[in-house]
Amino acid sequence: MLRGYSRRIDQAACLHEREIRLPRCCFGTRLALAGYNGRMAGSNQGSSQKEKNCTMSKRAIDRGTIYGITLAVLGIVTGFWLDGGNVSQILQPTAALIVLGGTLGAVLIQFPFETVTQAVKLSRHVLFDLRPLSADYVDEIVSLCLQSRRRGLHTLDPQLARIKDPFLRKSLTLAVDGLSAKEIRALMEVDLDIHEEGDESVAAVLEAAGGFAPTLGIIGAVLGLIQVMQKMDNIAQVGTGIAVAFVSTLYGIGVANLIFLPLAGKLRARMRERQMMREMTLEAVISIVEGISARMLRERLKSYLTGHNKMAVSAAQPEPVAVAQ
Repeated sequence: MLRGYSRRIDQAACLHEREIRLPRCCFGTRLALAGYNGRMAGSNQGSSQKEKNCTMSKRAIDRGTIYGITLAVLGIVTGFWLDGGNVSQILQPTAALIVLGGTLGAVLIQFPFETVTQAVKLSRHVLFDLRPLSADYVDEIVSLCLQSRRRGLHTLDPQLARIKDPFLRKSLTLAVDGLSAKEIRALMEVDLDIHEEGDESVAAVLEAAGGFAPTLGIIGAVLGLIQVMQKMDNIAQVGTGIAVAFVSTLYGIGVANLIFLPLAGKLRARMRERQMMREMTLEAVISIVEGISARMLRERLKSYLTGHNKMAVSAAQPEPVAVAQ
């Protein structure tokens, strides 16, 4: 009966009023909640990066990304070869160094180092078909709802440490601590906004790289032409030198339109899927606090699923009748 009592006292000191009004995207609100979010984040400091991204249910190669890159490269190289070109003519390490090195340097100047490293880590989401919204995740939430209605919300406390999804664990912790649905929504919507802004900044890194690469390609071409102009006394080398100089332009335009910009678009789509999963989780936890039936919760969460995931959601089990104790 005294489970979680100390945490309720701590929460009561943090939130002076039960009826609070916290608008979304409010900077002052984030400052006011910084202490509480810091305490919640402190319990998860030992979690690995794998746990932070555990919302992705399956790790399968995204065939669309692999096929797309392969088809684009093969199409360009094959067309160049059929036109009488030699593949070795477009393999210039110095041009690749100018384009890739200059692009990386420009990105590091524009963005904080932590944002760039985070973008590199999250770029694997475009190579793997990691679907966060799955039928298994819905079944997990519904089982928590059944237990809450049968034995009480406080019985979920021992299971909090075994919940892998950090957002679900944090939301249920607030619910077990006795916060109302309105307070939970106010706190977690701030968390949603912070996650959304972070995801947007990660995608912006790849988009910025796609903008810098063509310009660095032109710089590489100009540097190559400078070297050619110094050899005007040997006309036989001028044509070859100009051809080599324009390889850097090819690299810049190629990596921008075949790598950076498409990956930025797909990464933004992946991040949106994760954001939808967080929104679904918040609605599910609030529904559990409000005492919604497991059958109704399952039907509500199914609206977030698409395709085979929606069909895979098992039929709702008859909700047991609570026995008075």
